[in-house]
Amino acid sequence: MTAPDPVGAWHRLAETSVLLDGFHALKHAVRFGAGIPVAVTVDRGATLALADELAPDVRDTLDALLAEVPEPTYRSLVPRPHPTTVAALAVRPSRAANLEKLAHTPRTAPVVVLDNPRNLGNAGAVIRLAAGFGATGVVTTGTLDPWHPTVVRGGAGLHFATAVERLTVDELPSGPVFALDPEGDDIRGTKLPDDAVLAFGSERSGLSAGLRARADHWVALPMRPQVSSYNLATSVAMTLYHWSATGGASAGAY
Repeated sequence: MTAPDPVGAWHRLAETSVLLDGFHALKHAVRFGAGIPVAVTVDRGATLALADELAPDVRDTLDALLAEVPEPTYRSLVPRPHPTTVAALAVRPSRAANLEKLAHTPRTAPVVVLDNPRNLGNAGAVIRLAAGFGATGVVTTGTLDPWHPTVVRGGAGLHFATAVERLTVDELPSGPVFALDPEGDDIRGTKLPDDAVLAFGSERSGLSAGLRARADHWVALPMRPQVSSYNLATSVAMTLYHWSATGGASAGAY
């Protein structure tokens, strides 16, 4: 239901909640069961019309959630207004719940590990890809918070469709670790198992010594000579596609 005082609720909850920035982030969060205590829009009619067009499955839920606020009020609530002028706050899944999902066996899809990533937008794009391929989850190591508002924006709210957590290398879920590295074996000759842990190094410095020590296999993406590297999200997309195309458990979904 629409919060009786959406602005007051927003101010009370903002520091402890996940910011959903834009219509698509809200749409996906609703679709995948996020708890959403407050949602605002500058134009309810326009937002519900967008739902009718793009997401009729969540239209009634959005109708119950959305509160209309003046544009200046909306702009005061978000650091970077979205073109759809829609925003919401969601309840972040607990660490315990994410760890349970990541540890559950037998695993039917890989876990993606971003080792000490630096770019918030890249991390969001990877989470969006992982959700689309049905990966078990996305783990980051290092200081980047995978639930940062910019990451959630880049992930279009699909954090709620997979397990997203920050862990140390020692806390990684079980399973054979496949490290992506230019010196590895050509991935086209490798079948990635469903319980694989797929490790990708940072945009700047590659895989850390700690994760290198955990690696069971080294694989490389095909690349033209003299090309330095792929974008991180592109590398993850190519690897997950290879997994799905060579018999991954979720391959039938594509």
